[in-house]
Amino acid sequence: MNISHHLDHATVLAYTAGTLGEALTIAAAAHIAWCPVCHKAVRQAESMGGELLLELDGSAISTSCKDKTMSQLDRATLHRFPAPAPVRTEVPLPLSKLLNGVALRDLPWKRKAPGVAMHDIRLASPHNGKLVLMRIAPGKSMPEHGHGGEELTLVLAGAYRDKIGRFGPGDVADLDQDVEHRPIVETGEDCYCLVATEAPTRFKSLSARLLQPLIGI
Repeated sequence: MNISHHLDHATVLAYTAGTLGEALTIAAAAHIAWCPVCHKAVRQAESMGGELLLELDGSAISTSCKDKTMSQLDRATLHRFPAPAPVRTEVPLPLSKLLNGVALRDLPWKRKAPGVAMHDIRLASPHNGKLVLMRIAPGKSMPEHGHGGEELTLVLAGAYRDKIGRFGPGDVADLDQDVEHRPIVETGEDCYCLVATEAPTRFKSLSARLLQPLIGI
């Protein structure tokens, strides 16, 4: 698997510190489970964090501050996984656990629009963002849109293109509110994606905005 698109450095640091929301954390963990480059970046960030904690031990800080720091690091370990396996499974381990091992094709997909189906993944709290699987038909394009906050899209199968480039299996689109794009799925096979958002999508066209409550992202 040739992964060309990785997590942003700021996302890696936030993931390591445990400050990402639940939806973004799961999507990041799923990418890291497949990506040796981002797995190494997380290990380096963890090492830097450990060195900082050693320096804190010699400083006069409050007990509550240190307890809060340790709590964040403990929460960050919840989604840690071994180094990526040389053979890619259908879905990364963090996602497979949430799906109870059910294959992508066997999930209870809900048709949201012609050529577009979704499967919601329940989170611990509705305030932790939104996490969905999307299945988009070959040649189908999504409406042009921006983002109300950070969005992580991990390609599980198939591929799509937008103005940023081509995204195939293992690639992750790490986007913020400054990016607008219009993904177009390549011909030949469905594109399966894991999408994590911390705020609703901002569709540009009126028709897409009217359909947004039905689509659910």
